[in-house]
Amino acid sequence: MREKSRALLAVLMMLLLLSLTGCRDMAAGAESGEGYKVTDDRGTVVDMPGKPQRILTLSMSTDEVVLGLVRPERMAAVNHLLDDPVSSNIVPLASQVEKRIKNPSVEEIAALQPDLVIVPDWGDIAKVETLRDLGLKVVVCKGAKNLSEIKETIRLIAQAVGEPERGDRLVQKMEDKLDQITAKTAKIPESERKTVVLISLMSAYGGIGCSFDEACQYAGVVNGMAKAGIHSGQTMSKEQMVSINPDILFLPTYTNHGAYDIEAFRDKYLKDPSLQTIRAIREGNLQEPYEAYIYNCSQDFVFGVQEIAYRVYGEAFRQGREEHLSAVED
Repeated sequence: MREKSRALLAVLMMLLLLSLTGCRDMAAGAESGEGYKVTDDRGTVVDMPGKPQRILTLSMSTDEVVLGLVRPERMAAVNHLLDDPVSSNIVPLASQVEKRIKNPSVEEIAALQPDLVIVPDWGDIAKVETLRDLGLKVVVCKGAKNLSEIKETIRLIAQAVGEPERGDRLVQKMEDKLDQITAKTAKIPESERKTVVLISLMSAYGGIGCSFDEACQYAGVVNGMAKAGIHSGQTMSKEQMVSINPDILFLPTYTNHGAYDIEAFRDKYLKDPSLQTIRAIREGNLQEPYEAYIYNCSQDFVFGVQEIAYRVYGEAFRQGREEHLSAVED
């Protein structure tokens, strides 16, 4: 309690120093239209005085959702990973937002003077009440893990930013894109569907219940981890990988701008004598899918579906690297 009080005092003092300019910016939302109420994922009703003009979200995927609903100038900052072309499919769009955050403290969040903070429920929820104690508008949303939750999160965020119609349009665009992809994948005979195993830097990712598993289903691909009964949150052993015997391995490409030795990580699998009988390794069926798509839990999840289909079934599913669904008018 004492630490929380100190944090509150420090932030209040900082806000006081910023108030001469901050009050004008914080009032911008109220000038943009009539007020409205939003009920967040935890049942908290948030009173919004008008459409927010300095939006801040605390995850990469929620940044991507917001940038499909509003123009970049309505964001106070975005996650630093949106600048990484390995992790982000919207680098040019994100570059239009001036400031970057990584894991901001309460003080850093307050200094950005947001008129709306969107927090996924897997994040540091302890910050939520502190931010609300400071008078900030905070909406908690799901940290989406599947298509249904992505749609739910889009609609909630759209309501929070005062653009519910755009939320509906964005969800419709997702559904239309999925229909286009599945119209093709539905024609792939069951006997010709390939089995894939994702080797991820997140060792417990890729099994039943994660977005990758669902994307594989839409892509007409057999997710080897799911077939073996491995759930998201469980680590696949090398013995299980041998038993799965996938047709194709998906290899990681993230290097943290060259700071991480991805080749050494991959060699733990590709050069392991115990794995040389695996069909994918034996036949050299190794793919490097675009990670900005296959790990995507925003509206751009649909491009992850197409990316998986492209890496497995080829040119009929080819796409660009900066595809992004948006409901913002041109």
